[in-house]
Amino acid sequence: MKTVRINDRLVGDGENCFIIAEIGINHNGSLKLAKSLIDMAVECGCDAVKFQKRTIELVYTPEELAKERISVFGNTNEDLKRGLEFGEKEYKEIDDYCKNKGIMWFASCWDKKSVDFIDSFNPPCYKIASALLTDDDLLLYTKSKGKPILLSTGMSTMEEIEHAVKLLGEDNLIIYHCTSTYPSNNDEQNLNVIKTFKEKFNCPIGFSGHERGLSPTLISVVLGACSIERHITLDRTNWGSDQAASLEPEGLRRLLRDIRLLNTIKGDGKKVVYESELTKKKKLRRV
Repeated sequence: MKTVRINDRLVGDGENCFIIAEIGINHNGSLKLAKSLIDMAVECGCDAVKFQKRTIELVYTPEELAKERISVFGNTNEDLKRGLEFGEKEYKEIDDYCKNKGIMWFASCWDKKSVDFIDSFNPPCYKIASALLTDDDLLLYTKSKGKPILLSTGMSTMEEIEHAVKLLGEDNLIIYHCTSTYPSNNDEQNLNVIKTFKEKFNCPIGFSGHERGLSPTLISVVLGACSIERHITLDRTNWGSDQAASLEPEGLRRLLRDIRLLNTIKGDGKKVVYESELTKKKKLRRV
C-alpha cells in the first residue's frame, strides 16, 4: 500500500494515524474563536486543522443568496454565507498563528478562485469535500497544484468515486470514507466500506466522521483507516449546523488518547507467551 507525504508526515498503513481537526465554519466568523479552536487541536495533539473556503458569488446563485434565512448575521442566505467567510486578512493571521503553534492547516476549496487563494499560503495538501466529488473541473484544477489531495466520499456512489479517483490518480491521494449527515446515525456508518476501499484502491484510506461520540471513529482505525477527520467545537450547543456533529475538548482528548494506544493494543499479530504469563502458566497448566 502506498504512503502519502504531507509535509514531514507519512500517511499510510503502518504509520501513526494522521489526525485532522475540522474547524470548518465552526468559528462562526470569529477569528478569536478560530484561534481558540486551533489551540484546542494543538493541545490535544492533532496533526492538522482544516477550514473551508468559498467564493460566495461563484458557489451560490443570486437566487440562492437572496433566499430568506434568519441567522446571527442577518435575514438572507447571503448574509449568512458572507458572515461565515474569512478573507485574506483573517487567513494571514491563521497562517501565522498555525506556524507559531507548529500545526499544519489547509482547507476544502469550493471553487477554483478559492483554490488559488489558499494556494498563496502554500498549504501542505488540499481537501475535496464530498459535495464536490463530481466536479471534474475543480478536481483537475486542484490536482494541477501538485499537492496531496484528500478526497471525501460522502453522498457518492462507487461509480462516482471510481471516476474521481481515475481523474486524480492514486498517487498522492488519500480517500476518506464518509457519511454526509450531521450527525450521522450508527446504522449509516457502514465502516466495512473502509475494507472495500482498501481492496479496491492502491492508496491510503481514511475516515471522516460526523457521528455523535467516539466509537465509529475508533473502530475505523481498527479496520484500517490511517487518517481520521473530525469536526471540533468548544461547545456543541453553539450556533451552527455542524456543531452537533463536532467533538468538544474532552472528547477530542479521549479520542486521540485511544487512537494513539491502538497500535500498541493491536500488536504485531504473532502469537507469543509473554513473560508476565509464565508464573500463571507454571501454576495452572496440568500437562
